[in-house]
Amino acid sequence: MSRNQTTPPPILRDKDYSAPSLFVPENLLREARRQMAIPAGQVPRICVLDPDGDIVDSLQGRDETERNVHWACYHTELNNFRIGDLDLGIIGYTVGAPFAVLVAEQLFASGCELLINVTSSGVILPDREPPFFVLIEKALRDEGASYHYLPPSDFADADPALLACLDNGLSHLKTTVLRGATWTTDAPYRETETAIEQARGMGILAVEMEAAALYAFARARGKAVVCFAHVTNRMAQVEGDFEKGEASGSRDALEVIAATATAWLASEINDG
Repeated sequence: MSRNQTTPPPILRDKDYSAPSLFVPENLLREARRQMAIPAGQVPRICVLDPDGDIVDSLQGRDETERNVHWACYHTELNNFRIGDLDLGIIGYTVGAPFAVLVAEQLFASGCELLINVTSSGVILPDREPPFFVLIEKALRDEGASYHYLPPSDFADADPALLACLDNGLSHLKTTVLRGATWTTDAPYRETETAIEQARGMGILAVEMEAAALYAFARARGKAVVCFAHVTNRMAQVEGDFEKGEASGSRDALEVIAATATAWLASEINDG
């Protein structure tokens, strides 16, 4: 017998958002350290998720990274790197909402205090030519992971205080950084004409695969997460698409990351 069509789907049923999880990242990391003989220690205070891997590849190509020996994740490698006086960590190829949140949970359990996600994105509003960046203020929750952290809503929002501390920090950059909303999807090859038109009608600038889940996690856990969409393509609707700029866009991305980290640190100092 089929369920009444008014019954919510399983992802929205029987959620207790205040209940603690029995499976926690600290315990997984404990077992990973035991099994892989990883020494105790912490990751950098500021870490970066690089879903495309272009930033990591560029840094490694210039021999500017060092593997973090304390990172106890089964699935990824964390590399330490420097920009000026900033010490940061970076993980590549963290594609998609569930994977990004899994890694984010483990990073904050390992000593991370600010997480910056820079993800390749497709343009929705067609009034600007890629590539450019969007500081994501809110993300449409068209994925699954966010619904395990927060009750249903259309958008997952960035922390307003965290966005405010970036007001001046990003204004001096040569590369364009807009502010606005994105659409987070779990199914990039289901970006239909109807879905894109609906997103345009909501004023959404770009489509990506991680921000809604990361912002829901951040709000539920009280963590500092900033997401950028690096808008690089028109979903392959034209030839010559996916051109990101110099060093596959990593030069501009690193400028955005450095400005974000610097502004956050300055705000932290001022708050203190």
